[in-house]
Amino acid sequence: MRAVIVGYGSMGREVERVLAERGHSVAARVDAAAGRGDAVALTPKIAATADIAIEFSTADAVAANARLYAGLGLSAVVGTTGWHARLDEVAGIVAGSSIGYLHGSNFSIGAHLFLALVGRAAHLVDPLPEYDILSWEVHHRRKKDSPSGTALSMGKVITGNSSRKKRIVTERLDRPIAADELHVASVRGGEVPGIHTVLLDSVFDTVEITHSARSRGGFALGAVRAAEWLAGRKGIFTVDDFIGDLLGRKA
Repeated sequence: MRAVIVGYGSMGREVERVLAERGHSVAARVDAAAGRGDAVALTPKIAATADIAIEFSTADAVAANARLYAGLGLSAVVGTTGWHARLDEVAGIVAGSSIGYLHGSNFSIGAHLFLALVGRAAHLVDPLPEYDILSWEVHHRRKKDSPSGTALSMGKVITGNSSRKKRIVTERLDRPIAADELHVASVRGGEVPGIHTVLLDSVFDTVEITHSARSRGGFALGAVRAAEWLAGRKGIFTVDDFIGDLLGRKA
């Protein structure tokens, strides 16, 4: 597989390392910052040498990049976060093309195991009103979106498995939290790749479920494995489709 890396920052470099480890090659490194990659824009010449694009860029570039992929007939795996307000637009672009397009907020396989555990825990604790549920996430100081996409997924998994927690609250609370609200808090600072935690808390004890990323390598590995999975598929997919197949669930 020959991949063009779109967004050659820290994640792009990790993707390049994993591609090499898994026997793949890099067609080009594209980054809007001059001098950081091989090109500042994806061109038909570059696309013609690649089998797939793997993108970790910026939220404001995702829709324009999707148009490029569709026009050039290049399938893509997109791990950029913070752009999902434009998901319908991107889905429409992909629907009118012949490409495969797989997107997600977190490609870490461990993070998806964590989400599965969280969903099961929320379901188990639902008939036990003595246990409240709360959650938070911590990321490095350069992260541009808050809360993280994974934190929002965490919140949706909990509310989807709870009859008591139905509303996700992400802002600062200067009041007591309502019984049907789930607080998803965010902290930014340092070099933390990502920590997500859910607490099931009562006056008697606490059950804690945490996923701590040790490096960006797990995200890069998931993205490359998703690119391998996407080969030969057309249409729009989420990382959940890939993970479901990987873990033996129906995709």
